[in-house]
Amino acid sequence: MRRFHYKAKEKSTGKTIKGIIQAENEKVAGHVLVEQGYIPESIREEGVGLLGGRGHVATKSRIMFTRQLSTLIGAGLPLAASLRTVVEQTEDKAMRSVGEDIIASVESGKSLYESFAAHPEVFDKVYTSLIQAGEASGTLDNALKRLADQEEKDAAMLSKIKGALVYPAIILVVIIAVLAFMMIMVVPEVQKLYADMGEELPELTQMLVNVSNFFADFWWLVAILLGAAVSGIYYFIKNTPAGRKTMDTIKLHVPMFGGLFRKLYVSRFARTAEMLLATGVPMLKSIEIAIAATSNTIVESEYSKSLDTIKSGKPLSEALTGLNYMLPLVPQMASIGEQSGKIDEMLGRSAAVYEEELDTQINNISTMIEPILMVAMAGVIGIVVGGTLLPIYSLVNAVAT
Repeated sequence: MRRFHYKAKEKSTGKTIKGIIQAENEKVAGHVLVEQGYIPESIREEGVGLLGGRGHVATKSRIMFTRQLSTLIGAGLPLAASLRTVVEQTEDKAMRSVGEDIIASVESGKSLYESFAAHPEVFDKVYTSLIQAGEASGTLDNALKRLADQEEKDAAMLSKIKGALVYPAIILVVIIAVLAFMMIMVVPEVQKLYADMGEELPELTQMLVNVSNFFADFWWLVAILLGAAVSGIYYFIKNTPAGRKTMDTIKLHVPMFGGLFRKLYVSRFARTAEMLLATGVPMLKSIEIAIAATSNTIVESEYSKSLDTIKSGKPLSEALTGLNYMLPLVPQMASIGEQSGKIDEMLGRSAAVYEEELDTQINNISTMIEPILMVAMAGVIGIVVGGTLLPIYSLVNAVAT
């Protein structure tokens, strides 16, 4: 059941009233209001903005929701009471709205898995599959704890990757700002100085003047083209299969970052498979969901070849051997796990190895990028300085002699 804010008029008095009503959807809510003797003027789902959509649920809010629910269920509190307590403590409006939907669904007789699965925009297949397995095995609190732990690790890893890109972004902004200042403020003055002296501009300086004049005269065209290009590329990547495939291919092969992304996908696959198997999800379904959890179409396509091998009755270690983008430690550890009966634990250990390597590699990349960017910035600024200050010194020397 969802909650809807409504504004309606009483048929008998014409009085306008506002309130909240619970219903399956907006249409049902409207019918209920009509049956109660009201004329609906507006019906809006709680948490939904003017542009539509319930609102984005922050990863931090989902992690906190999951961990608190795990703690309360583990303490022996009934499921409905646990959910209500967590929702009451949730400050994120979007997460609270989702939580209230889950409470209404559970109280109507649906399972927790069905209630969570009704919100795929918030809870992915990994999440709902672990909920389903936890319910079936009676280990729901442990399943939720595993989810919270893993989401915290994923969030920390993504934060480190983004952090590694912050410094390059700052340097790029500085380079652009310096170039803009030189081209707008300095280059025109140099041109004016040479014109007053009746001297011909050096070739490098003339090139800078031409560029400066072009941006001064056609800045609007540059802004339109740049905006169109950025919007077009964003749409291509986000909304077309070909665009996503192109971006996923670039991630796997881009210099310096290609190896990092490969380890990220492998560790994500192994860690997800470990969680699912440890919670009791069947092997084939666990691997299928773990493949989807990599979130890279190229990797998914390659890893999916293992499913046919598993279906034929062969072990996981053999199914993963020889796959492109699958690093060798995972099938090796899977083989050890198959022999010892602890395949989930071995997959977890292989994920831990690659997660540690990722930490080291991210730090190394940050260290390597700094001197490269400094050299690039020095080179660009050197060209501009050479085209502006050196001609001025030449004029001063010419006047002096």
